[in-house]
This record gives sequence, C-alpha cells and structure tokens, in this order.
Amino acid sequence: MNKSEMNVKKELIDAAAMERAITRIAHEILEKNKGTEDLVLIGIRTRGVPLANRLAAKIAEIEGLKPATGILDITLYRDDLSTVAQQPIVHRTEIPFDITGKKVVLVDDVLYTGRTVRAALDALIDLGRPLQIQLAIMIDRGHRELPIRADFVGKNLPTSRREVVDVNLAESDGQDKVLLLEKN
Repeated sequence: MNKSEMNVKKELIDAAAMERAITRIAHEILEKNKGTEDLVLIGIRTRGVPLANRLAAKIAEIEGLKPATGILDITLYRDDLSTVAQQPIVHRTEIPFDITGKKVVLVDDVLYTGRTVRAALDALIDLGRPLQIQLAIMIDRGHRELPIRADFVGKNLPTSRREVVDVNLAESDGQDKVLLLEKN
C-alpha cells in the first residue's frame, strides 16, 4: 500500500522527542559497551543510515571519540525480494572497515516483523565475523515473525497490522517526526 492512500492518525514523536531518544540510546550504547573501543555503527539503508550517523555524532559529543559508521544495503538478502519489485534497485554497501572482532551496532528506524534485521544479519556475516551484533531501533512496533529483539529502543509502540509507522528524518524528509498512518 502506498503512503498516499493512508491517513495520518497522529504524530507520535516530534523533533525534540527524537533528539532525546537519540541521546538516550547513545548513552545506553556507551554503557553496554563500556565506551567506544571496537565499537562500530552500521545503518540499514535507507533511514537507518542517518540515524547511525546521528548516534555516532552524539557518542562523539559524549565520549570524545566517534565510532566508525557504515551503510548496509540488504536488498539481495530479503526473503520477499520477488514481491518488492520486478527490478529491485540495489545500492552499495559501504563499510570501509573490517567488522571482524568488532562490536557492531546495527541501526534502523522501525522494527516490525524482524525480517529486515534477519536480512541484515545475513549480509553482515558475509562481510566478517563480528565479536557481537547489537540492534538499535527508533520505533519497535511489535508483530514479530522471527525471534529478534532490539537492544536499544527509542520508543515501543504497539500497533495494529492496519497501521503504518512513518519515520521522517530531516536528512531525507525535511523534518524529524514519527507519524502513525492508517489505511483509508
């Protein structure tokens, strides 16, 4: 379903609340990993990338050291590739460092069924053998189909399957906010 065929039910998070969530998640990442040693952040294309960059900048602000960041494209790892598009657009994965032995924090905007994260895990393992993989998510909306959970969550938001969580980021959408959409 196209987002243009949906109504905005309500705004869940505004720019200030998103900034607070990023700050909290950055602190939680530092606490769990005891600093930035061997820590890297990898954003899942598309909206996980700016979130990973914001988290890295916030960690640098707090700790004085900015963890390396990378971009992961999971297109070819999706289990629904044939239903997404006839000719899916594949972008480059840009991880300019070895992830072997690193504490990788995988970053995305919404955790729903867990299938995107499963694809991302497969893609990461093809690149090396991290010491640990953790998951940071802005919105966890439930409805898991796979046994996957986030280590760091901006907001838990139980939703119905008729609803869609739309994360808007200044980098791609012109403003920071999270909307709850519902089918017309």
